[in-house]
Amino acid sequence: MDLTETTRAALAALFPGATAPAAPATEDETTSAAAEPAPLGVSVLDPARAGTWLAVHCRPDQVVEAARILDGQGFFLESIAGVDWPDSGQMEVLYDYNRLGGATCRVLVHARVARDEPVLPTISSVFPAADWHERETFDFYGIRFEGHANLIRILLPEDADFHPLRKDYLP
Repeated sequence: MDLTETTRAALAALFPGATAPAAPATEDETTSAAAEPAPLGVSVLDPARAGTWLAVHCRPDQVVEAARILDGQGFFLESIAGVDWPDSGQMEVLYDYNRLGGATCRVLVHARVARDEPVLPTISSVFPAADWHERETFDFYGIRFEGHANLIRILLPEDADFHPLRKDYLP
């Protein structure tokens, strides 16, 4: 079993009741800007087209367990980013994981939250490097990471009352 399949099988534990691995995603599924979230689960992707081997679409309460699974598989956190979907009333957090040495594999974990109450748990207890990534995502999108030890502005002034990467932000 190769690394992608081993990692997919480990992450599939987040989705009890899913009996078969998700089919490979098409280019449209991986690159479209559709506001509708993909179904929960793990998809195997074509890395030449998508830039990643696996996509995990999970609930916010599953991001910490996904981080633990990936940490146990030897992955490191590369970045955390936000996406604003104002038409659907949602925001999305993307966790980009990578693994080097021997077999390379990239995993992108997606979690959606309500735009009017964007909160998910911090993964900084699993990956301490998440501290700055979560602070930046909070700063620019207003997404709060519950349990974060120091969730304060990192790039904008402390008294800023706006989040400049939200699509409805007007300077």
